[in-house]
Amino acid sequence: MIIGLTGGIASGKSTVSHMISDEGVPVVDADVISRDVVKPGKIAYHQIIDHFGLAILKQDGQINREKLGEIIFNDEKERRVLNQIIHPRVRKELKDQADALQSEGHPIVILDIPLLIEGELFQLVDKILLVYVPKSVQLKRLKERNNYTEEEALKRINSQLSLDKKKTYATFIIDNSSDLTHTREQVTTLLNKLKAL
Repeated sequence: MIIGLTGGIASGKSTVSHMISDEGVPVVDADVISRDVVKPGKIAYHQIIDHFGLAILKQDGQINREKLGEIIFNDEKERRVLNQIIHPRVRKELKDQADALQSEGHPIVILDIPLLIEGELFQLVDKILLVYVPKSVQLKRLKERNNYTEEEALKRINSQLSLDKKKTYATFIIDNSSDLTHTREQVTTLLNKLKAL
């Protein structure tokens, strides 16, 4: 069974991902793959520079994710361009890795995909697991974690589909608005249930 793990910025999806991994269930991380496909020398790297220009590069020639982030957070059209370059490559790699893990005999494989729902990547997964927190918690955590102003934090939260809307797509929900012990209990219970299927 392939389960798509998703959430929103500052929802604690990475925390849940680590908890799942700690339980011995393999996790394929779309963020790791998306960083890999834009490394110098890769096709996507050259396409990004062709479109966005050399100003988005660091001294060492790597793409400056912060600088690129500023551009795409403020311009929907540019965000779509970037997604069209990166997403097909990430999708293929996610599928290849999931297939490989299944053929190795893993009954459950987690695909950690932040934009699973926005990207309509439903064909890659059998079920969807959402890490949920109320928007007020998201806002508070993001401001504390990244030292953002309220406006900066809201801009980033609002650039994604709301967690309340994502709930409607979810097969399973982990509520991460309490403490880590409570979150871990939910993860363990869910994995035990899935392993028993």
